[in-house]
Amino acid sequence: MNRILYQVPLLITFAAAPFVVSSASAETLQEALIAAYETNPDLAAARAGQKATDEGVPLAKANGRPSADIQSTFTENVIISATAFSQKRNLSTNGSITVPLYQGGGVKNAVRAAETRVEAGRASLRGAESSLFSSVVGAYMDVIRDEAIVELNRAQVGVLQVNLEATKDRFEIGDLTRTDVAQSEARLAEALSQMEGARANLIQSKEVYIQLVGRAPESLDAPPPLPNLPETPVKAVDIALENNPDILASKEASKAARFDRKAAEAARLPTVGAFSQSSHVSALGSLSASAQNFRDNATFDSSVGLRITVPVYQGGRPSARIRQAQAQLGQSLEQEIAAERNVIAQTRAAYASWKASLDVIASTERAVSANELSLEGVRAENSVGNRTILDILNAEQELLNSKVNLVTARRNAYVAGFTLLAAMGRAEARDLGLEGGTLYDPAEYYERIDNAWNDWSSNEDPAAQATRTVDTAPQTAEIEPLADLSAKPKN
Repeated sequence: MNRILYQVPLLITFAAAPFVVSSASAETLQEALIAAYETNPDLAAARAGQKATDEGVPLAKANGRPSADIQSTFTENVIISATAFSQKRNLSTNGSITVPLYQGGGVKNAVRAAETRVEAGRASLRGAESSLFSSVVGAYMDVIRDEAIVELNRAQVGVLQVNLEATKDRFEIGDLTRTDVAQSEARLAEALSQMEGARANLIQSKEVYIQLVGRAPESLDAPPPLPNLPETPVKAVDIALENNPDILASKEASKAARFDRKAAEAARLPTVGAFSQSSHVSALGSLSASAQNFRDNATFDSSVGLRITVPVYQGGRPSARIRQAQAQLGQSLEQEIAAERNVIAQTRAAYASWKASLDVIASTERAVSANELSLEGVRAENSVGNRTILDILNAEQELLNSKVNLVTARRNAYVAGFTLLAAMGRAEARDLGLEGGTLYDPAEYYERIDNAWNDWSSNEDPAAQATRTVDTAPQTAEIEPLADLSAKPKN
Protein backbone atom coordinates (compact mmCIF):
# COMPACT_ATOMS: atom_id res chain seq x y z
CA MET A 1 0.00 0.00 0.00
CA ASN A 2 1.22 3.48 -0.86
CA ARG A 3 1.36 5.93 1.98
CA ILE A 4 -0.25 9.26 1.14
CA LEU A 5 1.62 12.27 2.46
CA TYR A 6 -0.48 15.31 3.25
CA GLN A 7 2.07 17.75 4.66
CA VAL A 8 2.86 20.21 1.87
CA PRO A 9 3.67 23.93 1.64
CA LEU A 10 0.92 26.50 1.85
CA LEU A 11 -0.34 27.23 -1.63
CA ILE A 12 -2.96 29.86 -0.83
CA THR A 13 -1.75 33.20 0.48
CA PHE A 14 -4.23 35.70 1.81
CA ALA A 15 -4.52 39.11 0.24
CA ALA A 16 -7.11 41.86 0.06
CA ALA A 17 -9.92 41.31 -2.44
CA PRO A 18 -12.73 43.67 -3.46
CA PHE A 19 -15.39 42.19 -1.21
CA VAL A 20 -14.81 43.52 2.31
CA VAL A 21 -12.25 45.56 4.16
CA SER A 22 -9.76 43.38 5.99
CA SER A 23 -9.15 43.81 9.70
CA ALA A 24 -6.75 42.30 12.16
CA SER A 25 -9.56 40.52 14.06
CA ALA A 26 -11.44 39.23 11.02
CA GLU A 27 -11.98 35.52 10.46
CA THR A 28 -10.18 34.23 7.37
CA LEU A 29 -11.23 31.64 4.84
CA GLN A 30 -8.31 29.50 5.95
CA GLU A 31 -9.63 29.49 9.53
CA ALA A 32 -13.08 28.52 8.31
CA LEU A 33 -11.64 25.64 6.29
CA ILE A 34 -9.61 24.44 9.27
CA ALA A 35 -12.68 24.51 11.52
CA ALA A 36 -14.68 22.49 9.00
CA TYR A 37 -11.78 20.07 8.49
CA GLU A 38 -11.57 19.38 12.22
CA THR A 39 -15.24 19.41 13.27
CA ASN A 40 -17.53 18.66 10.31
CA PRO A 41 -19.60 15.50 10.91
CA ASP A 42 -19.82 14.49 7.25
CA LEU A 43 -16.05 14.44 6.92
CA ALA A 44 -15.67 12.65 10.26
CA ALA A 45 -18.17 10.03 9.08
CA ALA A 46 -16.23 9.58 5.83
CA ARG A 47 -13.05 8.95 7.84
CA ALA A 48 -14.83 6.36 10.00
CA GLY A 49 -16.16 4.71 6.85
CA GLN A 50 -12.64 4.48 5.48
CA LYS A 51 -11.54 2.70 8.66
CA ALA A 52 -14.32 0.16 8.10
CA THR A 53 -13.06 -0.32 4.54
CA ASP A 54 -9.52 -0.83 5.86
CA GLU A 55 -10.74 -3.72 8.02
CA GLY A 56 -11.69 -5.61 4.87
CA VAL A 57 -8.01 -6.46 4.36
CA PRO A 58 -7.41 -8.38 7.64
CA LEU A 59 -10.83 -10.00 7.19
CA ALA A 60 -9.74 -11.33 3.78
CA LYS A 61 -6.34 -12.40 5.09
CA ALA A 62 -7.95 -14.32 7.96
CA ASN A 63 -9.39 -16.84 5.50
CA GLY A 64 -5.87 -17.94 4.60
CA ARG A 65 -4.55 -18.26 8.14
CA PRO A 66 -4.59 -21.29 10.49
CA SER A 67 -7.61 -21.79 12.69
CA ALA A 68 -7.95 -23.70 15.96
CA ASP A 69 -10.94 -24.68 18.04
CA ILE A 70 -11.83 -26.82 21.06
CA GLN A 71 -15.21 -28.46 21.61
CA SER A 72 -16.35 -30.18 24.83
CA THR A 73 -19.52 -32.23 25.25
CA PHE A 74 -20.98 -33.64 28.48
CA THR A 75 -23.56 -36.47 28.23
CA GLU A 76 -25.73 -37.97 30.99
CA ASN A 77 -27.48 -41.24 30.07
CA VAL A 78 -30.78 -41.37 31.97
CA ILE A 79 -31.83 -44.91 30.89
CA ILE A 80 -29.24 -47.72 30.64
CA SER A 81 -29.89 -51.38 29.85
CA ALA A 82 -28.65 -53.73 32.58
CA THR A 83 -26.75 -55.93 30.12
CA ALA A 84 -25.33 -53.14 28.00
CA PHE A 85 -21.68 -52.21 27.82
CA SER A 86 -22.25 -48.53 28.49
CA GLN A 87 -21.55 -45.66 30.78
CA LYS A 88 -23.80 -43.43 32.76
CA ARG A 89 -22.06 -40.20 31.91
CA ASN A 90 -19.48 -39.06 29.40
CA LEU A 91 -17.22 -36.02 28.87
CA SER A 92 -15.56 -35.69 25.46
CA THR A 93 -13.14 -32.96 24.42
CA ASN A 94 -12.04 -32.52 20.83
CA GLY A 95 -9.43 -30.08 19.56
CA SER A 96 -8.35 -29.37 16.00
CA ILE A 97 -5.94 -27.15 14.11
CA THR A 98 -6.46 -26.51 10.39
CA VAL A 99 -3.89 -24.90 8.10
CA PRO A 100 -5.11 -23.89 4.60
CA LEU A 101 -2.49 -24.77 1.98
CA TYR A 102 -4.31 -24.09 -1.26
CA GLN A 103 -7.72 -22.54 -1.89
CA GLY A 104 -7.78 -22.04 -5.62
CA GLY A 105 -6.54 -18.43 -5.44
CA GLY A 106 -9.68 -17.28 -3.66
CA VAL A 107 -7.91 -15.81 -0.63
CA LYS A 108 -5.18 -14.16 -2.69
CA ASN A 109 -7.65 -12.41 -4.97
CA ALA A 110 -9.95 -11.47 -2.09
CA VAL A 111 -7.01 -9.79 -0.32
CA ARG A 112 -6.08 -7.92 -3.49
CA ALA A 113 -9.68 -6.78 -3.90
CA ALA A 114 -9.78 -5.54 -0.31
CA GLU A 115 -6.47 -3.69 -0.70
CA THR A 116 -7.70 -2.08 -3.91
CA ARG A 117 -10.88 -0.96 -2.16
CA VAL A 118 -8.71 0.70 0.47
CA GLU A 119 -7.10 2.75 -2.30
CA ALA A 120 -10.53 3.55 -3.74
CA GLY A 121 -11.73 4.57 -0.30
CA ARG A 122 -8.80 6.91 0.17
CA ALA A 123 -9.58 8.57 -3.15
CA SER A 124 -13.23 8.89 -2.09
CA LEU A 125 -12.07 10.44 1.19
CA ARG A 126 -10.10 12.99 -0.81
CA GLY A 127 -13.28 13.69 -2.74
CA ALA A 128 -15.19 14.17 0.51
CA GLU A 129 -12.60 16.72 1.65
CA SER A 130 -12.79 18.54 -1.66
CA SER A 131 -16.60 18.57 -1.63
CA LEU A 132 -16.68 19.91 1.92
CA PHE A 133 -14.16 22.65 1.15
CA SER A 134 -16.13 23.68 -1.94
CA SER A 135 -19.27 23.95 0.19
CA VAL A 136 -17.43 25.96 2.85
CA VAL A 137 -16.02 28.35 0.24
CA GLY A 138 -19.52 28.78 -1.21
CA ALA A 139 -21.00 29.46 2.23
CA TYR A 140 -18.16 31.84 3.13
CA MET A 141 -18.65 33.82 -0.08
CA ASP A 142 -22.43 33.77 0.33
CA VAL A 143 -22.12 35.46 3.72
CA ILE A 144 -19.76 38.10 2.33
CA ARG A 145 -22.02 38.70 -0.67
CA ASP A 146 -25.22 38.89 1.36
CA GLU A 147 -23.65 41.20 3.94
CA ALA A 148 -22.61 43.53 1.13
CA ILE A 149 -26.07 43.38 -0.43
CA VAL A 150 -27.72 44.16 2.90
CA GLU A 151 -25.42 47.14 3.35
CA LEU A 152 -26.14 48.33 -0.19
CA ASN A 153 -29.87 48.05 0.37
CA ARG A 154 -29.58 49.76 3.72
CA ALA A 155 -27.68 52.63 2.12
CA GLN A 156 -30.32 52.77 -0.62
CA VAL A 157 -33.08 53.01 1.98
CA GLY A 158 -31.19 55.87 3.63
CA VAL A 159 -30.86 57.69 0.30
CA LEU A 160 -34.53 57.19 -0.48
CA GLN A 161 -35.44 58.42 2.99
CA VAL A 162 -33.56 61.65 2.34
CA ASN A 163 -35.20 61.90 -1.10
CA LEU A 164 -38.63 61.46 0.42
CA GLU A 165 -38.04 64.13 3.06
CA ALA A 166 -36.75 66.53 0.40
CA THR A 167 -39.72 65.72 -1.84
CA LYS A 168 -42.12 66.39 1.04
CA ASP A 169 -40.45 69.72 1.72
CA ARG A 170 -40.70 70.76 -1.93
CA PHE A 171 -44.30 69.58 -2.00
CA GLU A 172 -45.08 71.82 0.96
CA ILE A 173 -43.88 74.90 -0.92
CA GLY A 174 -45.65 73.84 -4.11
CA ASP A 175 -42.51 73.01 -6.08
CA LEU A 176 -43.56 69.36 -6.58
CA THR A 177 -46.84 67.51 -6.86
CA ARG A 178 -48.42 64.79 -4.78
CA THR A 179 -47.48 62.37 -7.57
CA ASP A 180 -43.80 63.06 -6.92
CA VAL A 181 -44.30 62.32 -3.23
CA ALA A 182 -46.20 59.13 -4.00
CA GLN A 183 -43.44 57.96 -6.35
CA SER A 184 -40.83 58.58 -3.65
CA GLU A 185 -42.92 56.71 -1.07
CA ALA A 186 -43.48 53.79 -3.41
CA ARG A 187 -39.80 53.49 -4.24
CA LEU A 188 -38.88 53.63 -0.54
CA ALA A 189 -41.43 50.92 0.28
CA GLU A 190 -39.95 48.72 -2.44
CA ALA A 191 -36.46 49.36 -1.09
CA LEU A 192 -37.56 48.36 2.41
CA SER A 193 -39.05 45.17 0.97
CA GLN A 194 -35.84 44.38 -0.91
CA MET A 195 -33.79 45.02 2.21
CA GLU A 196 -35.91 42.59 4.23
CA GLY A 197 -35.40 39.98 1.54
CA ALA A 198 -31.66 40.64 1.62
CA ARG A 199 -31.65 40.33 5.40
CA ALA A 200 -33.44 36.97 5.19
CA ASN A 201 -30.92 35.75 2.62
CA LEU A 202 -28.06 36.81 4.89
CA ILE A 203 -29.54 34.92 7.84
CA GLN A 204 -29.95 31.82 5.69
CA SER A 205 -26.34 32.07 4.47
CA LYS A 206 -25.10 32.39 8.04
CA GLU A 207 -27.04 29.31 9.14
CA VAL A 208 -25.59 27.28 6.26
CA TYR A 209 -22.14 28.51 7.30
CA ILE A 210 -22.77 27.29 10.85
CA GLN A 211 -23.94 23.92 9.52
CA LEU A 212 -20.69 23.43 7.61
CA VAL A 213 -18.09 25.17 9.79
CA GLY A 214 -19.62 24.54 13.21
CA ARG A 215 -19.63 28.14 14.43
CA ALA A 216 -21.17 31.47 13.51
CA PRO A 217 -19.34 33.71 11.01
CA GLU A 218 -17.68 36.69 12.63
CA SER A 219 -16.44 39.59 10.50
CA LEU A 220 -15.24 37.53 7.55
CA ASP A 221 -12.01 38.66 5.93
CA ALA A 222 -11.40 39.01 2.21
CA PRO A 223 -10.83 35.68 0.44
CA PRO A 224 -7.38 34.88 -0.93
CA PRO A 225 -6.52 34.81 -4.62
CA LEU A 226 -6.87 31.33 -6.08
CA PRO A 227 -3.62 29.73 -7.30
CA ASN A 228 -2.80 27.68 -10.38
CA LEU A 229 -5.98 28.24 -12.35
CA PRO A 230 -5.61 26.81 -15.88
CA GLU A 231 -5.32 28.88 -19.01
CA THR A 232 -7.65 26.76 -21.14
CA PRO A 233 -10.49 24.29 -20.53
CA VAL A 234 -8.48 21.60 -22.33
CA LYS A 235 -5.64 22.00 -19.82
CA ALA A 236 -8.14 21.92 -16.97
CA VAL A 237 -9.67 18.67 -18.21
CA ASP A 238 -6.25 17.06 -18.67
CA ILE A 239 -5.36 17.84 -15.06
CA ALA A 240 -8.76 16.67 -13.83
CA LEU A 241 -8.48 13.32 -15.62
CA GLU A 242 -5.17 12.76 -13.87
CA ASN A 243 -5.98 14.00 -10.37
CA ASN A 244 -9.72 14.09 -9.73
CA PRO A 245 -10.41 11.81 -6.74
CA ASP A 246 -13.77 10.60 -8.08
CA ILE A 247 -12.11 9.29 -11.24
CA LEU A 248 -9.33 7.66 -9.24
CA ALA A 249 -11.85 6.04 -6.89
CA SER A 250 -13.89 4.65 -9.77
CA LYS A 251 -10.77 3.20 -11.42
CA GLU A 252 -9.74 1.47 -8.20
CA ALA A 253 -13.28 0.15 -7.76
CA SER A 254 -13.06 -1.42 -11.23
CA LYS A 255 -9.77 -3.09 -10.32
CA ALA A 256 -11.31 -4.46 -7.13
CA ALA A 257 -14.26 -5.87 -9.12
CA ARG A 258 -11.80 -7.72 -11.38
CA PHE A 259 -10.20 -9.35 -8.34
CA ASP A 260 -13.67 -10.25 -7.04
CA ARG A 261 -14.39 -12.07 -10.31
CA LYS A 262 -11.14 -14.05 -9.99
CA ALA A 263 -11.92 -14.87 -6.37
CA ALA A 264 -15.36 -16.17 -7.37
CA GLU A 265 -13.74 -18.68 -9.77
CA ALA A 266 -11.95 -20.32 -6.83
CA ALA A 267 -15.23 -21.90 -5.67
CA ARG A 268 -14.92 -24.44 -8.53
CA LEU A 269 -11.36 -25.54 -7.66
CA PRO A 270 -10.09 -28.10 -5.12
CA THR A 271 -8.79 -26.96 -1.75
CA VAL A 272 -5.97 -28.50 0.29
CA GLY A 273 -5.41 -28.16 4.00
CA ALA A 274 -3.34 -29.75 6.76
CA PHE A 275 -4.97 -30.68 10.03
CA SER A 276 -4.22 -32.01 13.46
CA GLN A 277 -6.93 -33.22 15.80
CA SER A 278 -7.04 -34.76 19.24
CA SER A 279 -9.84 -36.14 21.37
CA HIS A 280 -10.18 -37.11 24.99
CA VAL A 281 -13.15 -39.13 26.24
CA SER A 282 -13.80 -39.81 29.92
CA ALA A 283 -16.58 -41.88 31.48
CA LEU A 284 -16.06 -40.02 34.75
CA GLY A 285 -16.01 -43.35 36.64
CA SER A 286 -19.45 -44.36 35.41
CA LEU A 287 -18.76 -47.52 33.36
CA SER A 288 -21.29 -50.31 33.82
CA ALA A 289 -20.47 -53.42 35.88
CA SER A 290 -19.76 -55.50 32.82
CA ALA A 291 -16.95 -53.15 31.89
CA GLN A 292 -15.14 -52.82 35.19
CA ASN A 293 -11.93 -54.08 33.59
CA PHE A 294 -11.65 -50.67 31.85
CA ARG A 295 -10.38 -49.06 35.00
CA ASP A 296 -8.96 -45.89 33.43
CA ASN A 297 -12.45 -44.85 32.35
CA ALA A 298 -10.86 -42.62 29.67
CA THR A 299 -9.34 -42.66 26.18
CA PHE A 300 -7.09 -40.23 24.29
CA ASP A 301 -6.55 -40.13 20.52
CA SER A 302 -4.51 -37.83 18.28
CA SER A 303 -4.00 -37.68 14.51
CA VAL A 304 -2.51 -35.49 11.78
CA GLY A 305 -3.08 -35.48 8.04
CA LEU A 306 -3.90 -33.70 4.81
CA ARG A 307 -7.40 -33.04 3.53
CA ILE A 308 -8.20 -32.47 -0.13
CA THR A 309 -11.68 -31.28 -1.01
CA VAL A 310 -12.81 -31.54 -4.61
CA PRO A 311 -16.10 -29.79 -5.41
CA VAL A 312 -18.35 -32.04 -7.47
CA TYR A 313 -21.71 -30.30 -7.44
CA GLN A 314 -22.78 -27.22 -5.44
CA GLY A 315 -26.24 -26.53 -6.78
CA GLY A 316 -25.05 -23.95 -9.29
CA ARG A 317 -23.72 -21.62 -6.60
CA PRO A 318 -20.21 -21.11 -8.10
CA SER A 319 -21.58 -20.21 -11.52
CA ALA A 320 -24.05 -17.77 -9.99
CA ARG A 321 -21.30 -16.10 -7.99
CA ILE A 322 -19.10 -15.78 -11.08
CA ARG A 323 -21.95 -14.30 -13.13
CA GLN A 324 -22.74 -11.92 -10.26
CA ALA A 325 -19.10 -10.81 -10.07
CA GLN A 326 -19.04 -10.32 -13.84
CA ALA A 327 -22.16 -8.16 -13.68
CA GLN A 328 -20.67 -6.11 -10.86
CA LEU A 329 -17.49 -5.71 -12.91
CA GLY A 330 -19.56 -4.45 -15.83
CA GLN A 331 -21.33 -2.05 -13.48
CA SER A 332 -18.04 -0.68 -12.14
CA LEU A 333 -16.68 -0.21 -15.67
CA GLU A 334 -19.75 1.82 -16.65
CA GLN A 335 -19.52 3.82 -13.42
CA GLU A 336 -15.89 4.60 -14.24
CA ILE A 337 -16.95 6.11 -17.56
CA ALA A 338 -19.83 7.94 -15.86
CA ALA A 339 -17.42 9.45 -13.33
CA GLU A 340 -15.14 10.55 -16.14
CA ARG A 341 -18.04 12.14 -18.02
CA ASN A 342 -19.23 13.91 -14.90
CA VAL A 343 -15.78 15.31 -14.11
CA ILE A 344 -15.26 16.49 -17.68
CA ALA A 345 -18.63 18.26 -17.70
CA GLN A 346 -18.07 19.74 -14.25
CA THR A 347 -14.59 20.97 -15.16
CA ARG A 348 -15.66 22.58 -18.41
CA ALA A 349 -18.73 24.15 -16.80
CA ALA A 350 -16.70 25.53 -13.89
CA TYR A 351 -14.12 26.95 -16.29
CA ALA A 352 -16.84 28.60 -18.41
CA SER A 353 -18.57 29.98 -15.30
CA TRP A 354 -15.28 31.33 -13.95
CA LYS A 355 -14.36 33.01 -17.22
CA ALA A 356 -17.87 34.40 -17.69
CA SER A 357 -17.90 35.78 -14.15
CA LEU A 358 -14.62 37.59 -14.80
CA ASP A 359 -16.19 39.19 -17.88
CA VAL A 360 -19.29 40.07 -15.88
CA ILE A 361 -17.12 41.71 -13.23
CA ALA A 362 -15.42 43.88 -15.83
CA SER A 363 -18.78 44.85 -17.36
CA THR A 364 -20.49 45.58 -14.06
CA GLU A 365 -17.56 47.67 -12.86
CA ARG A 366 -18.03 49.84 -15.94
CA ALA A 367 -21.78 49.87 -15.28
CA VAL A 368 -21.27 51.05 -11.71
CA SER A 369 -19.01 53.88 -12.84
CA ALA A 370 -21.45 54.87 -15.58
CA ASN A 371 -24.46 54.74 -13.25
CA GLU A 372 -22.67 56.84 -10.64
CA LEU A 373 -21.94 59.46 -13.28
CA SER A 374 -25.50 59.17 -14.60
CA LEU A 375 -27.00 59.70 -11.14
CA GLU A 376 -24.91 62.84 -10.58
CA GLY A 377 -26.04 64.18 -13.95
CA VAL A 378 -29.72 63.44 -13.34
CA ARG A 379 -29.61 65.16 -9.95
CA ALA A 380 -27.92 68.20 -11.49
CA GLU A 381 -30.45 68.33 -14.31
CA ASN A 382 -33.32 67.93 -11.82
CA SER A 383 -32.10 70.98 -9.93
CA VAL A 384 -32.65 73.08 -13.03
CA GLY A 385 -35.96 71.45 -13.91
CA ASN A 386 -34.84 69.21 -16.79
CA ARG A 387 -35.38 65.95 -14.91
CA THR A 388 -38.18 64.61 -12.72
CA ILE A 389 -38.09 62.94 -9.33
CA LEU A 390 -38.86 59.65 -11.09
CA ASP A 391 -35.72 60.06 -13.18
CA ILE A 392 -33.67 60.38 -10.00
CA LEU A 393 -35.36 57.35 -8.44
CA ASN A 394 -34.71 55.27 -11.54
CA ALA A 395 -31.06 56.33 -11.68
CA GLU A 396 -30.62 55.42 -8.00
CA GLN A 397 -32.21 52.02 -8.55
CA GLU A 398 -30.01 51.31 -11.57
CA LEU A 399 -26.93 52.19 -9.55
CA LEU A 400 -28.04 49.86 -6.74
CA ASN A 401 -28.72 47.05 -9.21
CA SER A 402 -25.28 47.40 -10.81
CA LYS A 403 -23.55 47.35 -7.40
CA VAL A 404 -25.50 44.24 -6.36
CA ASN A 405 -24.62 42.63 -9.67
CA LEU A 406 -20.95 43.43 -9.11
CA VAL A 407 -20.92 41.87 -5.65
CA THR A 408 -22.73 38.81 -6.97
CA ALA A 409 -20.37 38.45 -9.93
CA ARG A 410 -17.32 38.60 -7.65
CA ARG A 411 -18.82 35.89 -5.48
CA ASN A 412 -19.67 33.74 -8.49
CA ALA A 413 -16.19 34.13 -9.98
CA TYR A 414 -14.50 33.04 -6.78
CA VAL A 415 -16.78 30.07 -6.17
CA ALA A 416 -16.48 28.97 -9.81
CA GLY A 417 -12.69 29.23 -9.60
CA PHE A 418 -12.58 27.09 -6.47
CA THR A 419 -15.01 24.61 -8.00
CA LEU A 420 -12.65 24.40 -10.97
CA LEU A 421 -9.72 23.65 -8.65
CA ALA A 422 -11.82 20.99 -6.91
CA ALA A 423 -12.70 19.35 -10.22
CA MET A 424 -9.00 19.31 -11.10
CA GLY A 425 -8.22 17.54 -7.81
CA ARG A 426 -6.41 20.54 -6.36
CA ALA A 427 -8.73 21.66 -3.59
CA GLU A 428 -7.98 19.21 -0.80
CA ALA A 429 -6.29 19.56 2.56
CA ARG A 430 -2.91 18.62 1.16
CA ASP A 431 -3.28 21.29 -1.55
CA LEU A 432 -4.57 24.08 0.69
CA GLY A 433 -1.81 23.63 3.27
CA LEU A 434 -4.20 24.06 6.19
CA GLU A 435 -2.31 25.09 9.29
CA GLY A 436 -3.48 24.66 12.85
CA GLY A 437 -2.90 20.97 13.55
CA THR A 438 -1.76 17.63 12.14
CA LEU A 439 -3.52 16.75 8.92
CA TYR A 440 -5.47 13.50 8.88
CA ASP A 441 -3.54 10.60 7.36
CA PRO A 442 -5.75 7.60 6.47
CA ALA A 443 -2.68 5.38 5.99
CA GLU A 444 -1.87 5.54 9.69
CA TYR A 445 -4.85 3.44 10.77
CA TYR A 446 -4.41 0.99 7.90
CA GLU A 447 -0.77 0.30 8.76
CA ARG A 448 -1.81 -0.45 12.32
CA ILE A 449 -4.40 -3.10 11.42
CA ASP A 450 -3.06 -4.46 8.10
CA ASN A 451 -1.51 -7.60 9.63
CA ALA A 452 -3.62 -7.80 12.77
CA TRP A 453 -4.12 -11.44 13.77
CA ASN A 454 -5.13 -11.38 17.45
CA ASP A 455 -8.75 -12.43 18.01
CA TRP A 456 -8.91 -10.42 21.24
CA SER A 457 -7.61 -7.06 20.05
CA SER A 458 -10.10 -4.24 19.48
CA ASN A 459 -10.48 -0.49 19.65
CA GLU A 460 -12.35 1.53 22.19
CA ASP A 461 -15.90 2.42 21.22
CA PRO A 462 -15.76 5.69 19.29
CA ALA A 463 -17.12 9.00 20.49
CA ALA A 464 -18.45 11.70 18.18
CA GLN A 465 -15.65 13.90 16.86
CA ALA A 466 -17.79 16.62 15.30
CA THR A 467 -19.07 19.58 17.26
CA ARG A 468 -22.78 20.24 17.71
CA THR A 469 -24.40 23.54 16.78
CA VAL A 470 -27.49 23.31 18.97
CA ASP A 471 -26.07 25.94 21.33
CA THR A 472 -25.38 28.53 18.65
CA ALA A 473 -27.71 31.50 18.74
CA PRO A 474 -30.18 32.07 15.88
CA GLN A 475 -28.52 34.35 13.37
CA THR A 476 -29.63 37.88 12.57
CA ALA A 477 -28.83 40.32 9.78
CA GLU A 478 -27.33 42.70 12.39
CA ILE A 479 -29.02 45.72 10.86
CA GLU A 480 -30.61 48.29 13.13
CA PRO A 481 -34.32 48.88 12.48
CA LEU A 482 -35.07 51.97 10.44
CA ALA A 483 -37.72 54.53 11.22
CA ASP A 484 -41.22 54.05 9.80
CA LEU A 485 -41.19 55.92 6.52
CA SER A 486 -44.60 54.86 5.31
CA ALA A 487 -46.49 57.82 6.75
CA LYS A 488 -48.36 59.98 4.28
CA PRO A 489 -47.19 63.56 3.64
CA LYS A 490 -49.00 66.38 5.30
CA ASN A 491 -51.48 68.38 3.26
